[in-house]
Amino acid sequence: MNAVTPFPGPQPDELELTIVMPCLNEAETIEVCVRKAVDFLERSAIRGEVLVADNGSTDGSQELAKRSGARVVAVEQKGYGAALLGGIAAARGEYIIMGDADDSYDFSALQPFVEELRRGADLVMGNRFKGGIAQGAMPPLHRFLGNPVLSWLGRRFFSIPVGDFHCGLRGFRRDSIGRLQLQSPGMEFASEMVVKASLGRMRISEVPTTLSCDGRSRAPHLRTWRDGWRHLRFLLLHSPRWLFMYPGMLMFVLGCALVAMLAFGPLEVASDVVIDTHTLVAGCFLIIVGAQLILFSMLARRYAAAEGVLPDPLTFGRVMRILDLERLVLIGSGFAVTGLLGAGVAVFLWAARDFGPIVQDDVMRVLTISLTLVVIGIQLVASSFLSSLFEIRNRSRPA
Repeated sequence: MNAVTPFPGPQPDELELTIVMPCLNEAETIEVCVRKAVDFLERSAIRGEVLVADNGSTDGSQELAKRSGARVVAVEQKGYGAALLGGIAAARGEYIIMGDADDSYDFSALQPFVEELRRGADLVMGNRFKGGIAQGAMPPLHRFLGNPVLSWLGRRFFSIPVGDFHCGLRGFRRDSIGRLQLQSPGMEFASEMVVKASLGRMRISEVPTTLSCDGRSRAPHLRTWRDGWRHLRFLLLHSPRWLFMYPGMLMFVLGCALVAMLAFGPLEVASDVVIDTHTLVAGCFLIIVGAQLILFSMLARRYAAAEGVLPDPLTFGRVMRILDLERLVLIGSGFAVTGLLGAGVAVFLWAARDFGPIVQDDVMRVLTISLTLVVIGIQLVASSFLSSLFEIRNRSRPA
């Protein structure tokens, strides 16, 4: 079978499509995948090509792919994401549909992806749970735990309207995905594409697709726990709100509640249970750690925006313009000075008692709260200067 004719140039009302398949020792299945894809292009009268991004196969997959009608490009850097990035860079089509070369996806049934791309979608995700999963095609751990949990986290963290976050069959506009500056070389590339497309406010749609048992006799490249963790890590690192902000706010509010209850004396919570300065210390600990996590979230967001890893949300940008370096330094200094004055009061009370042992009394109460204010103030001042360093780097970047 001859390769599909490459594009000589754009034609009116024609969809220029490249079907990209990453490949690493897929001799058992590469031919059938390429032939299905070539047949789809011919039946659909779509001018396009089938491109195999070979990641160093040693079983002759390259020649089999060429003989079946594909164009083969060699990608030296190892990894699923690296192979796809190489294939996307070499693609000639305005639109790209990517899918694994293990015969688990049906390359002869890509019309729903094409239709969504024609309607203007930037990214079209397949949904295997809606289209149908053949018995034994997906391990139970992936089907009932890993994929649903990670997909739910993706929807929760990034408001992505897809039900199958890790489907390997997807289509996209090459220029749209090119603007995302994707770079993950491993399996987490699948998450990076969807997350950054959502953060970039691209139009994402979803179509049902099927998943069949792959045609290989060897084990798949995917490693359940290692790759699952890499996907989860990627989601967390790209959502400072869920990694730092929300846990920090919870701890901060809980700590403030405990301190407010115990600031003026012990509290009897039951007939024989009284909480006092030990619980107050725990509350101050929660305040300090909570404040630190909130500041981590703000710093992470500022750094990610300065490096171009994440877009700078409008709300966050407005808040940071209001809370600039000078204002944060003043606020932090106010906390620190107030805390030092409180510590002075505690020392005065201690001196009035001839510097005796500090027990669960007003000295301990005032000193604990005061030192907490000092720590919060120092954190604010230091974080404001660090945030300003990120901003300097951002302003110094060429447009």
